Amino acid sequence: MNIAMIGTGYVGLVTGACLADIGHHVICVDTNVNKIRNLRNGHINIYEPGLEPLVKRNKQAGRLTFTTDLTAAVQQATVVFIAVGTPKHEDGSADICYVMDAARSIGAAITDYTVIINKSTVPVGTVARIRSAVSDNTTKPFSVVSNPEFLKQGDAIKDFMQPDRIVVGVDDDRAADYMRELYAPITTAQWPSGQPLRQKSWGTNPLLLEMDCASAELCKYAANAMLATRISFMNEIARVCDCVGADVDQVRRAMGADRRIGPEFLRPGLGYGGSCFPKDVAALVSSAAARNYNLRILPAVERVNNSQKKFLFRQIFNHFKGTLHGRTIAIWGLAFKPNTDDVREAPSIALIERLLTIGACVRVYDPQAAGNAEVVLGPRDGVTYAATAFSALSGADALALVTEWDEFRDPDVTRMQDAMKTPVIFDGRNLYDPQSMRDQGMVYYSIGRQ
Repeated sequence: MNIAMIGTGYVGLVTGACLADIGHHVICVDTNVNKIRNLRNGHINIYEPGLEPLVKRNKQAGRLTFTTDLTAAVQQATVVFIAVGTPKHEDGSADICYVMDAARSIGAAITDYTVIINKSTVPVGTVARIRSAVSDNTTKPFSVVSNPEFLKQGDAIKDFMQPDRIVVGVDDDRAADYMRELYAPITTAQWPSGQPLRQKSWGTNPLLLEMDCASAELCKYAANAMLATRISFMNEIARVCDCVGADVDQVRRAMGADRRIGPEFLRPGLGYGGSCFPKDVAALVSSAAARNYNLRILPAVERVNNSQKKFLFRQIFNHFKGTLHGRTIAIWGLAFKPNTDDVREAPSIALIERLLTIGACVRVYDPQAAGNAEVVLGPRDGVTYAATAFSALSGADALALVTEWDEFRDPDVTRMQDAMKTPVIFDGRNLYDPQSMRDQGMVYYSIGRQ
């Protein structure tokens, strides 16, 4: 198939490269001239494991190209994806202005029957608005489909190629046929090379879930809201463990063994962040309120999450009895999760802001996200960006571990003690064994463990 991908952000670029890799011809479109120039030259402005070689391979094969000319790209395509940003308004609602701008531009450009697929995360009813906007700008036949993405940052390529499910919201048979053909290399478990993608043992094409557009639009919000709820719930349980002297690792182990619950997203930490969970939970709450239904669980999930982002600061403040002015705190990890450079809504940013406000200095290290953190924080006195994890520890009064990158998992504790002024660790991800750390002479704090 010939595909146009409108938007080369995280979702658009990953989706476009993966579609090219399963045999389609994809033109990625963006209004940002510098971004398109960089992509043509092989420079990718986001970090996602495996994405750079995937883009390079499909560019060289001639299946993946980049342009700023939306009209030309749409006219060459039978399928057009909308994969633009939907930022959060101050009231929590999703801003779909970029989606609607894309819809109008697509409508003005199409010359023959086109399947328009919305990949952006949007409130229920947006497909109908896209359909109306396209109709206002063309007399040509078209269909609009909802096809939400379920990509985890840090594991996005595998999520696309070996999905749990592909959700398709479709209202007509012709568009449904196109969607089945589009995803056939995945749902029939074949690469272009003929190698199997995934074993399937039940149903006919169990990966492709066809439904009405409204249900498809709600799927992404509902899934992310459930995962966010599990995170906040487990953080609440960890706080209870602190109160009663229980071990949260043992509690979550028993919970995860229950087949009705399962082990995923039951790790306590510093709360969720990134571009999806905070925005999508807020948008679902706002969308329901706009229809006169006040959600009750999800606002509590948000409150717990916002509180959890302050947890490490409170531990540090209490340990030093409030005397943080002039102290240096080393921070390992800036990204909201490992294997990404995304610092949007990251717990690290909230911690750094609070430490700076009270007069502390911070020495920070992250293998991928330092540049983005520097943009978010701006030029700030008291912030030093270290080149390595151990150089961040030099002269530090304590270490705060914020992101569980693999390189932090088995550190040389003796070397840590030699570098630090005082051997104190605040482990915001429960990465280390408490007894082992204490046996090696570290003062050790974690979450929900004694």
